Amino acid sequence: MFDVIIIGAGVTGTAIARELSRYKLKVCLLEKEEESAFGVSKSNSGIIHPGTQNPPGSLKAKLCVQGNVLTRKIARELGVDFKETGELILAFSEEEIFRLHQLRDEAQTLKVPGVRMVDQIWLSQNEPNLSRNVLAALYAPTAGIISPYRWVYDLAEDALDNGVEIRTKSLVENITVGGREFTVATSSGEYKSRFLVNCAGLFADDISRMVGVDDFRIRPVKGEEFILDKKLENLTRHLIFPLPTKTTKGILVIKTADGNPMIGPTAQEVEDKTDLTTSNDGLQKVLAGAQKLVPGISGKDIIAYFAGLRPKAGDDFIIRREEKVPGFVNVAGIQSPGLTAAPAIALMVVGILKSCGLTLKEKLFFRSHRSKTTHLFSINFSQARKLIQENPAYGDIVCRCEMVSAQEIREAISRGAKTLDGIKFRTRCQAGRCHGSFCTTRAMKILSEERNIPLTEVTKRGIGSEIVKKDRDHD
Repeated sequence: MFDVIIIGAGVTGTAIARELSRYKLKVCLLEKEEESAFGVSKSNSGIIHPGTQNPPGSLKAKLCVQGNVLTRKIARELGVDFKETGELILAFSEEEIFRLHQLRDEAQTLKVPGVRMVDQIWLSQNEPNLSRNVLAALYAPTAGIISPYRWVYDLAEDALDNGVEIRTKSLVENITVGGREFTVATSSGEYKSRFLVNCAGLFADDISRMVGVDDFRIRPVKGEEFILDKKLENLTRHLIFPLPTKTTKGILVIKTADGNPMIGPTAQEVEDKTDLTTSNDGLQKVLAGAQKLVPGISGKDIIAYFAGLRPKAGDDFIIRREEKVPGFVNVAGIQSPGLTAAPAIALMVVGILKSCGLTLKEKLFFRSHRSKTTHLFSINFSQARKLIQENPAYGDIVCRCEMVSAQEIREAISRGAKTLDGIKFRTRCQAGRCHGSFCTTRAMKILSEERNIPLTEVTKRGIGSEIVKKDRDHD
């Protein structure tokens, strides 16, 4: 019997799990995929928003501003690289400048630090590659970037170190409510708890329906994004936004934690919660939108593309206790700025659980810090040389595009990577311009050796994505 079960090991679920791991509780985190971060959190821009584009009074606004502060603190504790870049929201007309003044006033109401208007002279000095048609911009210095994958993995690992049980490949098939007890039937077995937190992302409405709460629907919004060559790392110094509309923040030019700029996303409502297709129409729309902001961007700069789905359930987050199902907490519709808000959502959910009757007794010892993960691509030459002298495996380069060593891959596997995508998200092996042409087979070999499995069982992202097919005639 667990005290709390959390369904969904994306950024919200792992942040809640870590926060609960401060207390003397039995906590279980269930995830249907092979690894954490394989759902909504996988297809994320990695932006830590300052709080400039959410209406005052909304949960999004409050939790975004609070989450921006908490993300910095927790990232330092976990050794995750957070880079403060600042953001610029651009205006191309006097009417848009008027709207920027409104956004500034709203941000100041929310106490977003340092927000101010900047003119063409400032922009020409600080963002020389912007369109000459830009008249002014709203500058928010506290915006930043983080690796969404490594953020989730490090939150999950810290929760695990503090006693949380994480069960992957555990698709929730049914939930039975009996008195003050939940029985969660999954593809990996049955789990019982006194409290249940629904962080199931795109499938949060399905989970909620299983306990009899059926008053919201998740409507997937597909966003196509396109990754540019790392040689354009300094194309912009800030995150670049157009003026937002009521439904979308628009096509952005995004700095990323790994160096490659990114452009996008589109915003298309779809019915299929598994539709991750990209399209030429999406490409053309994103290119046109990005070139309006930064004219020098070319389609030839694109090295990869992907689509993600945002779980929209209305204009605001749904974070609430369900009075008709005591002990059940819905955390649904967590789209942008969900990555930023996650640590603040975690605090809010813990408070809700306490109000529902969960006893919170702090542990005498909580492991809030962890050693920073080594990445050759993020250290200088002298540091790399010292590492290699101490352990020659750091000099065995597997991925030449991203400078990833065999030792880094082995460490990623020891920390939980079970698939090629798990290795990629943790280390960036296979994420370069060659798309793994040179490093995939070597990464497969290391994964096979470290997990003691045959090559035919090595997968890209779980069962059904095997790379090498078995020869049925020789089974």
